[in-house]
Order: sequence, then C-alpha cells, then structure tokens
Amino acid sequence: MANVRGCNLPDDLLYDVDNHIWYREVGDGTVKLGMTTVATAMAGQLVAFTPKKAGRGVEAGKSCATVESGKWVGPAKSAFEASVVAVNEELAAKPSLANEDPYGAGWLVKLRPSAWDAERAGLVTGSEGLEAYRALLEREGIRCGGAP
Repeated sequence: MANVRGCNLPDDLLYDVDNHIWYREVGDGTVKLGMTTVATAMAGQLVAFTPKKAGRGVEAGKSCATVESGKWVGPAKSAFEASVVAVNEELAAKPSLANEDPYGAGWLVKLRPSAWDAERAGLVTGSEGLEAYRALLEREGIRCGGAP
C-alpha cells in the first residue's frame, strides 16, 4: 500500500481520482465501491450514509449513495452505469467505518456494471492512480491523518 502525504492508497485498486472513489473487482462480475482516505480526510468523521437500494440503477457520474459528516454532505458517484446489487448495512449502522477502514469494512455499495470492460478503461490503476493523487494532494495542500 502506498502512502502519499499521509493518505493510504492501495495500489491494487482502481480509482476515480476526481471523485475520490475506489473500486475493487470482486470476481463475480460485480465491483465494490468506496471512499478513499483522501475523501474521508477532506470530509471528516462520517455521521450518515444513505445508499441507493439494491436493485436500483445508477447512471454514469451520478450518485449511488449520499454521505454526510459534520462539515459536508455529498454524493458518492459511480464513474459508470451500473445497478446496485448490495449495500453495506454495517456502514449504514456505523458510518465511521468509512473513516476507520475505508478499504475494508467501510466499503459503500457493490455494483454490477453494465459494460465493465469498457467502463474500467476510464479508471486509473496502480501507479497511475498514485501519481494522479500525489499531484492533486500537493496542489491542494491536502494531508491525511495529521501527516506532516
């Protein structure tokens, strides 16, 4: 796992850097989606998580969930068209899981992309994602977890 300005960024994930969302291929044609440590650092401690219900469709660039902290309310956007196949009920009960374990227990929803092979190409992987985040974090002066 790479660490950029105190922000952990696993190099085995796919990233939508502009929206601070990560994706993990599950292997059954579905993809888990979650917030990066950059997103949780900028938002602060999450206090609410309201996902779209399983079975609902999501358009590319539209929200699949709403997350709320003490200083921010906003959408978690899917980079591609998909349907929601599962929501993280543990996160709904305890939104701070996204802060505590954003790449594990803090995932948001599981999606079934409509055309994954084509849609996957719009995301960045490994070193591409890390370099994109490094540039963004330095440009914006963002640090995670009290890093110097």
